[in-house]
Amino acid sequence: MADKLIIFDTTLRDGEQSPGASMNKDEKLRIARQLERLKVDVIEAGFAASSNGDFEAVQCIANAIKDSTICSLSRANDRDISRAAEALQGANSARIHTFIATSALHMEKKLRMTPDQVFEQAKLAVRFARNLVNDVEFSPEDGYRSDVDFLCRVIEAVISEGATTINVPDTVGYAVPELYGNFIKNLRERIPNSDKAIWSVHCHNDLGMAVANSLAGVKIGGARQVECTINGLGERAGNCSLEEVVMAVKTRRDYFGLDLGIDTKHILAASRMVSQTTGFVVQPNKAVVGANAFAHASGIHQDGVLKARDTYEIMRAEDVGWTANKIVLGKLSGRNAFKQRLQELGVQLESEADVNNAFAKFKELADRKSEIFDEDILALVSDESVTHDKEQYGFVSLSQHSETGERPQACIVFTADGKEVKSSSDGNGPVDASLKAIEAHVKSGAEMVLYSVNAISGSTESQGEVTVRLQNSGRVVNGIGADPDIVVASAKAYLSALNKLHSKADRVAAQG
Repeated sequence: MADKLIIFDTTLRDGEQSPGASMNKDEKLRIARQLERLKVDVIEAGFAASSNGDFEAVQCIANAIKDSTICSLSRANDRDISRAAEALQGANSARIHTFIATSALHMEKKLRMTPDQVFEQAKLAVRFARNLVNDVEFSPEDGYRSDVDFLCRVIEAVISEGATTINVPDTVGYAVPELYGNFIKNLRERIPNSDKAIWSVHCHNDLGMAVANSLAGVKIGGARQVECTINGLGERAGNCSLEEVVMAVKTRRDYFGLDLGIDTKHILAASRMVSQTTGFVVQPNKAVVGANAFAHASGIHQDGVLKARDTYEIMRAEDVGWTANKIVLGKLSGRNAFKQRLQELGVQLESEADVNNAFAKFKELADRKSEIFDEDILALVSDESVTHDKEQYGFVSLSQHSETGERPQACIVFTADGKEVKSSSDGNGPVDASLKAIEAHVKSGAEMVLYSVNAISGSTESQGEVTVRLQNSGRVVNGIGADPDIVVASAKAYLSALNKLHSKADRVAAQG
């Protein structure tokens, strides 16, 4: 019997630490449901002690998800651990993931603690967590750059205290595959009780080696859990990519000899949902889920694929969720067909009112666009106006005039505190004029740090999906808008970002 590789998804925690990628509770729950469909073993739902919003999101996911273990991160102190346990009370299977830095640099500069103090804190934290839940994971932050003798001492102690998973993070993405794999192997060989815990790897992608390092930790080091995110989302250069690790282990089972519980047919839907929720566009040449992942432009390649797919394709596109039949609905489609397609895409709206609202938006879109694709539906339901009718700002209508040699003008009507307001401005282009018209009334003072346009499907009739990232007083938020009219999509995205700024939801970044 082959070993099983446990897939630990931290999209909702470490992935959310990307500037502008923070998600609200409903968005997190929608993604968690998709991860459950994907049959992810462990979902790290958040950092419950970091804010009331994150606590509520972890609690909501713990109550809703039944088939995956739900995990909350916590620092190595009683307050964080108690808060995590409280948020996880409704989970069928709960895990507390506690961490403390063990590298000399982090202990001295960040924690201002001695190694002996860190050692005691780690032991006490795991002991306290083990009294609250049966499943406790411990991470020595910046573990790869830690002194090996000290790391062995800490890990042996926390296993004795009841830690069931030991995760060794390459927190800053410094590792290279062979060295990292041997590092894990050395720890496991030196620590007397290493066989009493499952070993895990958590690698960052600063040098572009997160997936390679993780796989080396599995193959050379004997780790049996990989911590990863959808699309490799995460702070700085991101985390180890779930889809790449999963398909590497599945495709090269001859080499790794490991089983997976993942239902890979749901990978693409998860990728699209995370991308459209966070506004982080997947690059076309991204492995497994990029638009070009199974495209062949070379005539020689095309000829080979037509004769025998395995001449140039090592994976079947269908196995990760790609399909040749992308057209799903049109303007004659009824409510039941729409609702069924939402279920197939892993989207569960909170109430029948939300379904009705989304269906009305769908019919409105179908009147303007003859073919509705899966991407259109995901973009439609990720539009906050579908499920949030009490937002501070809401789009109503827009008119703009632009001609060569004249400065473009825009006039926008939107709601503010439930009342319609009208504002006008000129600008360098119709988008600039529209956003300046909004800002002229709102006066948020926010700085735009990103404006990005992505065509959802491949024609001039396609919806444009716009991401606007705003920064104000140290907060960075993402707004997303979709519409066949790119100027309207831009206005929706700007208003969406303003709503997030207005929410004043506090976030505390965690490491791991």
